[in-house]
Amino acid sequence: MTKRTRQIDRRSLLTGALTGAAAASMATLAGQAEAQPTTTGARAPRDGEVKAAQRGKYETVPLKQDFINVAAIQSRLLSIDTRDKARTLKRNMDRALRLIDLAQNSPEEWGGERRWGSKVDLICMHEFPIQGFQPWTRKELTQIAFELPGPEAATIGERAKRYGCYIAFGCYAKLKDWPDHVINMSVLVGPDGGIVDMQWKARNILGLFGDQALIGTTVYDVLDRYVEMYGWDRTLPVARTDIGNLCMTAVGAEPTLYTCLGLKGAEILVLSVTGGSNAESAIITARANRLYTVGVGNAVSPDNIGFPEASGSEDGGTVIVDPRGTTLAKTDNHHEDIITARIPIADFRKTRRVQELPKALLLSVLQAYDPVFQPNAFAGALPATYKEAGELVRKRMGMK
Repeated sequence: MTKRTRQIDRRSLLTGALTGAAAASMATLAGQAEAQPTTTGARAPRDGEVKAAQRGKYETVPLKQDFINVAAIQSRLLSIDTRDKARTLKRNMDRALRLIDLAQNSPEEWGGERRWGSKVDLICMHEFPIQGFQPWTRKELTQIAFELPGPEAATIGERAKRYGCYIAFGCYAKLKDWPDHVINMSVLVGPDGGIVDMQWKARNILGLFGDQALIGTTVYDVLDRYVEMYGWDRTLPVARTDIGNLCMTAVGAEPTLYTCLGLKGAEILVLSVTGGSNAESAIITARANRLYTVGVGNAVSPDNIGFPEASGSEDGGTVIVDPRGTTLAKTDNHHEDIITARIPIADFRKTRRVQELPKALLLSVLQAYDPVFQPNAFAGALPATYKEAGELVRKRMGMK
């Protein structure tokens, strides 16, 4: 395992400040656009429905301890083989469980007992630590997606209960209220073994994959129905726990979204994009939004079907960053690794100042702005393949 602390350089600080300013300029606007939607049929938020900071104060629950230990697992991508689902799913789950044991310094080889190190209170994993990633068709995705609640989340929950910790992980998921949809989901299980929160991916960044596009459902893809079912506050959710306010997102390079989560009271933000720029984003995001950020990526993956072994691991590794943008722990390689950091969560909460935005100055910009990609793309027919999704994207961009 690797644990290393370093100061970010002046260029990083300046980059964070500039990017943070741009993010801040857009963030409150995003929240206000919810109040007066112009491109969706969803109802406007009711008074007090969206829980955001009020004069610097935000909602919390009491903390059970003053300090927490956080671990981030940089693991390989091992994709489930749909031709051999049972065996490859078990292989991947066994691997994930072993890494959780290692994060708690309690490997099976030591009898499952912690013989050194401290208990970890929060373990963070990337977007697809168990299922892996492939350009699956919708039919194939449905086969490998996890039912929530379901046996896979329960298995991870058993480990959380064993160690009395929280575990955050991503997956493709199926929900009974959303037939035919496969949802990009971040899951938080708690010390009692149960699911604490299920946070949908907010949106896919469209137009980045040439002729292809992602087919997992996000909040933005079904915004009107999502708001009708869960309310506006759940579009950007915060899990208020006894170790802090936690948010998880697999949306990459989206500073506006991260800032909005900070405004809603996020104290620890987990950036979990598989193949994404989590390390760089984490440093900038932490400083700009004055919160702890965990950027957890994937390791070099020589056994991932159909991809070069380095795919998605070229980023700056996995990091844990404090609200000043200082890196508390960082992997210094692209192999499977685990980093840990100690966070003074109680003192942070006492002294934290939420990002201050000139709301009245910025509001008019987003109200006038009209995006290329409108919400509710999956409100009708669902694309069956990445190619079909790409055709939908190009059509919406006015491209042939």
